[in-house]
Amino acid sequence: MGLGHQRATYPLRDIAYRGVHLFGESFIKYPNERRLWTFFRKSYEFISRTKDVPIIGPPLYSFLEKLQNISPYYPFRDRSRPSFQVKSLYSMIKRGMGHGFGAELNSKKIPVVTSFYAAAIAAEELTDLPVYCIICDTDINRVWVAKDPKKSRIIYFAPCGRAARRLKQYGVPDERILLTGFPLPQENIGPGMCVLSHDLIERLVLLDPSHRFRNIHGEGVKYYLKCGEALEKVPTRPITITYAVGGAGAQTEIAGDIISNLAPWIREGSVCLNLVAGVRKKVYDYFINMLKKAGIDDAKGVNLIFDYEANEYFRKFNSILHTTDLLWTKPSELTFYCGLGIPIIMAPSIGPHEVANRRWLQEIGAGIPQNEPKYCWEWINDYLADGKLARAAWDGFLYGRRMGTYKILEVLTTGTMKIETSPVKR
Repeated sequence: MGLGHQRATYPLRDIAYRGVHLFGESFIKYPNERRLWTFFRKSYEFISRTKDVPIIGPPLYSFLEKLQNISPYYPFRDRSRPSFQVKSLYSMIKRGMGHGFGAELNSKKIPVVTSFYAAAIAAEELTDLPVYCIICDTDINRVWVAKDPKKSRIIYFAPCGRAARRLKQYGVPDERILLTGFPLPQENIGPGMCVLSHDLIERLVLLDPSHRFRNIHGEGVKYYLKCGEALEKVPTRPITITYAVGGAGAQTEIAGDIISNLAPWIREGSVCLNLVAGVRKKVYDYFINMLKKAGIDDAKGVNLIFDYEANEYFRKFNSILHTTDLLWTKPSELTFYCGLGIPIIMAPSIGPHEVANRRWLQEIGAGIPQNEPKYCWEWINDYLADGKLARAAWDGFLYGRRMGTYKILEVLTTGTMKIETSPVKR
């Protein structure tokens, strides 16, 4: 599973047996199994990064898109028939993929929670254990569902209504679809949502210097966040932009334009910039090089987020979200972080699932397509002046879901889940 799938399981790490395990890396017992998984993973990462490579990039990326293709949502119809991808996955499992993983699970006899479709289906095929699968996008390919969905025992945690309805199209019965929301980090929410409320109030004020947003929506904010006069208190810190590169290292070059354009305002202290390299040293090195070229490699307003170890990277990333006012990234699983009240500036989508995520963000009003990165401070200033970013932050909070981690834990500990209608409790 990739970095996006790992991000979905990170908030559940404390309840997991020996932490989070990587399907295809943990419990490998057979050489053929490792070869199958290495091919599976590296093929995706390679094609993701070669989209813009002349000559070979476009056809390779087109091939990946076809493999990941998501059928049109309308008209709503029965799409339970197994696809080529589903049959291929079962063939790989039959040839050995996941067998070491299955043997380890059988020795422990505990429920399986995974955010990766191949691991869910392998666990179902190779064990008799309860299997839960976290959906990581707003819409999904048929490969996420077993070849015989009615007989399957996989229970799905859906991040949004659209994903839940797609599972129904694929033949999953209602009783095995739970609309939990995507699992967001508990450290960014806090007991009674106290941490999220504090961060969001501060963010809304910074994103609304002209009071355009608060003049219209201020009373609603006070009602839901119980904040009163705090909504008028101006934070002392500058506005903070976080640019996050995808897990496969795609779209690194956008950061170069962002750095060049923001450099004067970073020097004067008007803007802070977080550059998120994830676990890729090459991306980190590229950031360092671009910062040196812009003469701001030692500026106080620049923060680089990188670590070789995924869990430590997630910890660092979640920490900077407290003061992040705009999250600029492709619409990956980070789409659902709009539920924390963070507006998403959307870089170009990579793959059909991200196209779906982009559409969903725009439908709920939480995402704004990026304009020219090399002029970013100009259009960001316009969005600040008209309250557009504050409105996107608030819409993400109202229409996104942030209680996914708590809802998943509720299901795992009680076997059921209370359905909430209040936007604060979803």
